[in-house]
Parts: sequence; structure tokens; C-alpha cells
Amino acid sequence: MNFIEYPDRELMFLGLADKLAAELGDFLRRQDNATFCVPGGTTPGPVFDVLSDVDLDWSRVKVLLNDERWLPEEAGRSNARLVRKRLLTGRAAAAEFVPFYEAAERPEDKLDELNARISPCLPISVLLLGMGDDMHTASLFPGAEGLRQALRHSAPPLMAMRQPGTGEPRVTLTAPVLSAAMSTHVVITGPEKRAAVERAQDLDPLDAPIRVVLDEATVHWAE
Repeated sequence: MNFIEYPDRELMFLGLADKLAAELGDFLRRQDNATFCVPGGTTPGPVFDVLSDVDLDWSRVKVLLNDERWLPEEAGRSNARLVRKRLLTGRAAAAEFVPFYEAAERPEDKLDELNARISPCLPISVLLLGMGDDMHTASLFPGAEGLRQALRHSAPPLMAMRQPGTGEPRVTLTAPVLSAAMSTHVVITGPEKRAAVERAQDLDPLDAPIRVVLDEATVHWAE
């Protein structure tokens, strides 16, 4: 992996936003559309704030999530809600958002429809991921029900995932989609996550799912 250490978080967020914007712009100069895949959670919020006002032809950018909780968008824990609030504003409001939630009791009831929706967006042009202390990424959690299937080369783009202790079911992009991204960035903060990502390099993806992207990823870290 390519590891970049920043003096502080503010410089990291600014530098990462500049890098992502430059890569998206490069894709748009070479092709009709670009797909930008982003995480939920609070860490990428400052990156989104900067990107939302970048002068790109956002109307040619499709934005999709790494994963989503099986909740309607108005729910407080919805990743889509965060992305609309922090990224899809200003100039970036012109981007096309591709949601992962449809009204149904179980994600399995909508997976065929959702996979058909996201297939035209692939491969991902620019992928931004986070990582947990347990070395999960997207909703690929160590020990999760369905993880082994989601790591297979034959996995569909999107799968349901359940992990005890994480609340509602989730849907997540699978390993073959994440590993096929044309450019991959991982953003992490704090000493625990730095130690975790370094440890992950020598582990099996079943124990450290972030491992599926590390060989090609640029990891951005600040204390």
C-alpha cells in the first residue's frame, strides 16, 4: 500500500479532497461519466465539505455509497442522509446519487433490483473507504454472516450483511467491486487505526476485510 502521513487532520482532509477532485476531473476528461464511491460515518464529512464546492462537471458524476444501513433516508443513522447533507450540496448537488435503500422489510427482497441499478455505474472510478479498528471496511465485518460469500470473486456487486451488535441489517459492496476500483483511497485517523491497517497487510481478508484493497490503495492518515 501507499501510506501518506499528514501533520494534522485538517491538512489531511484538504489534501485528500484535492486529490479526489483531481482524479475525478481526470476521469471526466477521458470518458463521459465517472463513478465516485464514498463511505458513511463522520470521518469523511470534512472531505465532503471541501469537495461539494469544487468546480467539476458534477452532472456527469454518479455518487454511490460503500454500504448502507437498511433504513429509510430520513433516519438519523442513514449514510445517504449524511452524503446528501455534506457532499451533495453546492456545485456537487448536480451529481446523480444512486441510493442503496428501497422500502422493504428485508434487504434480500430488493437485492436484484439494487444490483441492476448499480451495475451500470461499475467499475468504480474513484473509491474512498474508511476502516474500523477491527479492520472492517464498508460493511464487510470480520465474522459477519455472509462475509465469506462477499469475498468471493463470483459475488454479486451488492449483498446483505448482518453482524451481531451493529443493529439493523446492512447492504454492502462486495470484494470484487471494491478491488476493481480504478483508484482507491482509505482515510483513517488515530494511532489505533494506523496500527490496525499495518497489521492487516499480513492477515487473511476473512480476519481483516480491508485487506482486499490494500495492495492498490493509498492510505491517508493523521493523528
